[in-house]
Amino acid sequence: MQEYRSLALIVLAIFVVTLLGAYYSPTFEAQKTYLELFVLFGSLLFIFSALVVFATIGFGSFAIYGAIFLAAVMGMYGVEGALLVVGMTYLVWGLAFSMEFLLLHFGIKSAFKWFEERYTYKNFLIEYRVFYPMIWLNLIALEWLPALLYREKFIHLEPSKIAFMMREVLE
Repeated sequence: MQEYRSLALIVLAIFVVTLLGAYYSPTFEAQKTYLELFVLFGSLLFIFSALVVFATIGFGSFAIYGAIFLAAVMGMYGVEGALLVVGMTYLVWGLAFSMEFLLLHFGIKSAFKWFEERYTYKNFLIEYRVFYPMIWLNLIALEWLPALLYREKFIHLEPSKIAFMMREVLE
């Protein structure tokens, strides 16, 4: 619960500092810039909140919600907003998928359960191909960089073996 309080305080501080910058700006142009930044931060907060809701609901129903949400964001914020939504969705969803994939590599039973609840083998392979770069980025950030810093041996990951193993689990 402490983490949520910290997150809420950070978000609130960002908005307060931005509004204070707008209030104490010497020129109208600077005030306008700060207010535009305030609206942009609000948009980002809205997009992150929607992604959390979609992740909580489950990604199976994400397609229809995502299409409606993307259309609404494109109408409000234009193409840049839509690109931001698509990019953030890829990052957040890919991060969740790649974390669970790495947990599979280490044989964590809850990861197997997570994939069994959400995927068929066909859907798993599609997302495996889509999020393949995220799997490697996650491996580099979570395993290789600490191994370099603490001079430990590298973990050898073969994603194709795990994908082949998932055929038996998901079919």
